[in-house]
Amino acid sequence: MTSRLFLTFPFLLATLLGQDARPAKANYELASRWSPQKVAKMVFDVSVVPHWFEGGDRFWYSHETSQGRKFTLVDPTRKSKSPLFDHARMASMLTSLTRIPYDAQHLPVENPHLMRKDTVLLFQISVPPESEIPGLPKVDKKDAGASTTQSSADPIEDDPEDPQQRRAASAEAAATNRLVYFEYDFATAKLVLLPDYKAPRKPRWVSLSPDAKTVIFARGQNLYSMDEANYARALVKEDDTSIVETQLTTDGEENFGYARRLNEEEKRQMNLRTKNPRVPAIPILWSQDAKKISMIRNDQRKVAELWVINSLSSPRPTLESYRYAMPGEVNLPQAHLELFDLPTKSRVKVKADQFQDQALSIYSAPVTYREREAVRMFAVERTGEQDVPQQGQAGPPPGPSPKWLSESPTRLYFNRTSRDLKKIDICVADTATGEVKTLIEERLNTYLEFKPLRLLGDGKELIHWSERDGWGHYYLFDADGKLKNQITSGEYHTESIEAVDEKTRTLYFAGNGREKDEDPYYNHLYKVGLDGGGLKLLDRGDGSHTASLSDSGKYFVDTYSRINREPSSALVDSTGNAILELEATDISALKEAGFDAPQPFAVKADDGVTDLYGVMYKPFDFDPKKKYPIIAFVYPGPQTESVTKTFNPRSPNLALAQLGFIVIEVGNRGGNPARSKWYHNYGYGNLRDYGLADKKSAIEQLARRNSFIDINRVGIYGHSGGGFMSTAAMLVYPDFFKVAVSSSGNHENNIYNRWWSEKYHGVKEVKDKDGNIKFEYTIERNSDLAKNLKGHLMLATGDIDDNVHPAATLRVADALIKANKRFDLFFLPGKRHAYADAVNYFFWLRADYFVKHLIGDFSQPVDMFELNREREQSTDKARARVTN
Repeated sequence: MTSRLFLTFPFLLATLLGQDARPAKANYELASRWSPQKVAKMVFDVSVVPHWFEGGDRFWYSHETSQGRKFTLVDPTRKSKSPLFDHARMASMLTSLTRIPYDAQHLPVENPHLMRKDTVLLFQISVPPESEIPGLPKVDKKDAGASTTQSSADPIEDDPEDPQQRRAASAEAAATNRLVYFEYDFATAKLVLLPDYKAPRKPRWVSLSPDAKTVIFARGQNLYSMDEANYARALVKEDDTSIVETQLTTDGEENFGYARRLNEEEKRQMNLRTKNPRVPAIPILWSQDAKKISMIRNDQRKVAELWVINSLSSPRPTLESYRYAMPGEVNLPQAHLELFDLPTKSRVKVKADQFQDQALSIYSAPVTYREREAVRMFAVERTGEQDVPQQGQAGPPPGPSPKWLSESPTRLYFNRTSRDLKKIDICVADTATGEVKTLIEERLNTYLEFKPLRLLGDGKELIHWSERDGWGHYYLFDADGKLKNQITSGEYHTESIEAVDEKTRTLYFAGNGREKDEDPYYNHLYKVGLDGGGLKLLDRGDGSHTASLSDSGKYFVDTYSRINREPSSALVDSTGNAILELEATDISALKEAGFDAPQPFAVKADDGVTDLYGVMYKPFDFDPKKKYPIIAFVYPGPQTESVTKTFNPRSPNLALAQLGFIVIEVGNRGGNPARSKWYHNYGYGNLRDYGLADKKSAIEQLARRNSFIDINRVGIYGHSGGGFMSTAAMLVYPDFFKVAVSSSGNHENNIYNRWWSEKYHGVKEVKDKDGNIKFEYTIERNSDLAKNLKGHLMLATGDIDDNVHPAATLRVADALIKANKRFDLFFLPGKRHAYADAVNYFFWLRADYFVKHLIGDFSQPVDMFELNREREQSTDKARARVTN
């Protein structure tokens, strides 16, 4: 009774004094109503993805709303859009052919693709295995799922724009389905069932040449090839003893081989049963004439091992071992750039050595839309395989393999970077001799970034991206690497080349930060002359834009939105003129359910000068008279600040806020590469603490502006780098941050991967009097400050995380134990860095922790009803559907 009086007296006193009372109970019912699964039934597609016709600028797209999925044909020259086919007639034809009833609102069309020079549409439908369809043999239920697509239950923190995830059934249920294929002829408007059609496939071990005549793969640690005819036999029966393979190498060995490392999940997916199976080779890049290949082979024989134990392996736990270089270590992977001439079976080693412990990267050719579409054809999500035609089938063309940047088989473009990332050389190699010419040198006193190189006239000119003037811009060089002119300039950031028109000498690029009175992170499409003149904005509108260009470059589909503005899509021409409105996302069901968009805000960094940008989520039952705890979702960067810029009603932070919190995302100096180089490099040399003062200052400013924020109840959470940052916040500012949930954090960056830690924190290159080079590395760790903990901290990790090793979390736990601190430690068994099917569970676990320690609500039962009530119960396990 004393305890209850102690807890309730402050609220009673506040009421008597006329002060705002704190919410004493979390609103679990409201939060569960805004899970991604619930939201997926209120808002559907939020963008238009064009599928461009071959040899023209027409395209089709599909778009789902609460009225069903519609397929639309767009003709830019006529400025028109119309149904791709008669939806009601399609439903009628499908019903007649399958004897399964359909209607126009519930068309089962899946995976549609243009075929036969875009005269027909090939698609599939999924039917129950026991269905008796005229013209098709009856299939036993046990064999029905052999070629189906499997998906896992929709996770609460997954991609909100992926319709496959929204409608995903359990893998168990999907495996019972049968796929049936159809062709729809546009000219005759007739639908034909394809009784003998077999979905083309491509095993994961295959690297297919651009002309589809040669396959490269690995056996053991060596490289092999087979021709088109033998590949066809392998597709029918992988262990066919008549298959002829050509061994290309004999020098491959463990940790210095040609086979890509597979973790245990990948091995299970590939169902490797033979003693020496075909496996994927290390990444292969093909010459555009398909006669040569290149690869970077890393010698890891001296790199130390790391291990994780999979306790869930059956029948016994298993030890998984892999090579893992840590910062400051002497023994790092040594990169070798190798070339193979397939007709002559000769090998050339590129003479790329320049820097000690350097890294190498090969530049690849830009991928056309048609090539991307080919990759998408018949993707098997269950295994991650990308499908290509079997021998003799009239299936879709093979998807693209990565190709060399140059059309010439005599030139290979690549770059090399020093270990400290302060030096980058852009180079070209003679593929006959292996001789190397340095074209462009980049040097800086902090780390350098690079982006894809683009060739004009197949190497007569180069378009190169650099931050040499403090901002990311494009530069034009001649074939020998002599600077001709800077193409873009000014205090804004260029992100990517979207297209180049060599005839008009025009560059189309994505960039941000140029438009005044906008959030500087909003993306836009621009065009500019290669001489730097005529810069023009092509997609107007105060929001973040995504452009999907046709291969001709004449048109693009522009989709734009803000966090507080629903997306809309339009067709725009290359001069920036709007041609046709396509779709606007319908959010009426969201509003009817009580949706209120999160609000963007701007604050100053701790220096009082630098602008930071963020987003605030409020409960939909928000009462301005109440005081709410505030929770910051954080990621320190430097790759990204993880601040949402586009419309996303499925955000986990939106659901978290409904429990009774104000939830924010906000940037910090050093957090994002899409601003100035000064901004991005702010944290260089101070990787633990650099963003914390800005997060604290942002919360303080928001509390001063908004009386409903309780500055005495501040929570913080994040994953990976955010896990590292949230724990650091509790230890660096222990009187300010009161509760943290830190998942899979790289708390000890001295044992995190070498590349990330050394790049963003810095490693010192030291040369002695004899010219010998060594590298020195020191960094602050979270465990160093364990004695400072005052608030409530939950540490979590997957026990087989081979990215951020569980040791990072355990070392902080050990330091906290030695400092006699109370804290919580949670292991997710059998989970790697991303938690996979435990994401939903961990969302509610994290939510409970904040509810208990920021609201004071300890009412949670053992069962997570928020998950259980969404799980359909069935006595037939094979039919059970999981929607949580």
